[in-house]
Amino acid sequence: MKNLLEVDIKVPNQTKYLRLIGQIGEDVAGALEKFNDSDPEELAYHINLVLTEAMANAIKHANKNDPTKDVHISINLSGDQLLIKVYDQGQGFDISTADLQTPDPALDHGRGVFLIRSLMDSVTYSRCEAGNVLEMRKSLLQRGGKSGCGCNAEKSVEKPH
Repeated sequence: MKNLLEVDIKVPNQTKYLRLIGQIGEDVAGALEKFNDSDPEELAYHINLVLTEAMANAIKHANKNDPTKDVHISINLSGDQLLIKVYDQGQGFDISTADLQTPDPALDHGRGVFLIRSLMDSVTYSRCEAGNVLEMRKSLLQRGGKSGCGCNAEKSVEKPH
């Protein structure tokens, strides 16, 4: 299926770019008319949050704040699927071992993976050619079967068995 929207950006491995990436996520959400019959501002907030959390984790944990490294972000909308990828150049980790429990609100860390998993439909983290990639997917299909992208996107229909 052809991508309806593609955003591809590389930024230096510095937290000062978190706001820029979050704003790009909000702008992508603004291009969508509706999201699961709820407020488009909610989608904008969620995309901003998952992007900034994923990027902060890539910068601090994967790339170990190394200023010689980059973080690569890819956002694709294809049909009713939003796919966000955040690439890092670190050692990687097993995301399945990340704590699934609600983080301790008294701590100022440890919420990123929990929040990302809570807001996205699927989350994977795997090795790739230049390091690792965190893939986050979200269905934008509204209740009622219409695409949430505000365009004439194709819709897949399952046939009964």
